[in-house]
Amino acid sequence: MNKEKEEKIKIGFFRKIGNSITKIETYPDMAAEGLGRAFAYISKIVAILAVVLCLGTIYQTYQMLQEGIHYLQNDFPEFSYKEGILNVSSNERITISEDDSYVGRTIIDTNTEEEQTINQYLNEIEKAGSGIIILKHKVILKNSAVSGTINYHYNELLGQMGMTEFTKQTVLDYVNSSQVISLYVSVFLTIFIYSFIMYLLTTLSNAVLLSIFGYLTTWLARIKMRYIAVFNMSMYALTLSIFLNIAYIAINIFMEFRMEYFQVMYVSVAAIYLVASIFLLKTEFIKRQIELMKIAEAQEIVKKEMEEQERKEKQEKEQKERQKNDKEEKEDKEDKEGKKDNGVGGEEPQGSNA
Repeated sequence: MNKEKEEKIKIGFFRKIGNSITKIETYPDMAAEGLGRAFAYISKIVAILAVVLCLGTIYQTYQMLQEGIHYLQNDFPEFSYKEGILNVSSNERITISEDDSYVGRTIIDTNTEEEQTINQYLNEIEKAGSGIIILKHKVILKNSAVSGTINYHYNELLGQMGMTEFTKQTVLDYVNSSQVISLYVSVFLTIFIYSFIMYLLTTLSNAVLLSIFGYLTTWLARIKMRYIAVFNMSMYALTLSIFLNIAYIAINIFMEFRMEYFQVMYVSVAAIYLVASIFLLKTEFIKRQIELMKIAEAQEIVKKEMEEQERKEKQEKEQKERQKNDKEEKEDKEDKEGKKDNGVGGEEPQGSNA
């Protein structure tokens, strides 16, 4: 028994993934390992999700950077930055449509400082929904998810990064050098930490909601289970949903793919796994009850047979003892009659016939 318990406790991470997807009957055993192991398991799964997201973002960043380098090198005019002032060698404003830009409509004009012209640019960005305006002293960002705009002055933004001056050629040299690897590492770490925390909190909240639903299911199924056990099972039940989310993210890295009710499917798949494991547990419980009843019936039958056997043996023993006693009495009687016939034990004669 101890060896079997040790084998259950030593279930590896990848084996748990397989069990969570293909062997829902193992949920109670894995849940019995405790909250700590269940949390460690779900954290590793979320870490895989965060890594895939980071790699996808790095890939997209690389693609963007390569496109940007090509555009900057071949189509964009010369520019320079020094002491908080950006200067682009163009007499007219440069406009990049939202279809050709990852940040929305992009307007570049380092010649104007007129508020009327800048407001006109802002109206264009508002109509597009999102975009960026690059001016002489600052950059203005507009995001569709945020009301209003955000202003960044170059001397504050680039000063924090330690950049005091650069030209078009120095920018090209930097992005084509090995130093750009540090940029990718920085992006990877930043996105990993952020996405890991956000996805972990989201997954735990889903597990809480799922466990409440599962606990109600145990109540309806009349199975006595502790809530913490149902919560642990809920985290294992989310395995397939998380891997479907990973696949969804991976597909969107290379092609545009949107599933309208993906979140509904995400929760539904986990709920199906949890409910199935609960009812399977109910079925196993019923089977064990039936087996116990059969065992009890068999024990009762064996007990009756043993009692009957003992009774028969007792009767046979008593019969043998009676037969033995009867035989001994008969032998004693025969001995007495034989002695009497031979004159043994009779009265002695009083005279002599000689």
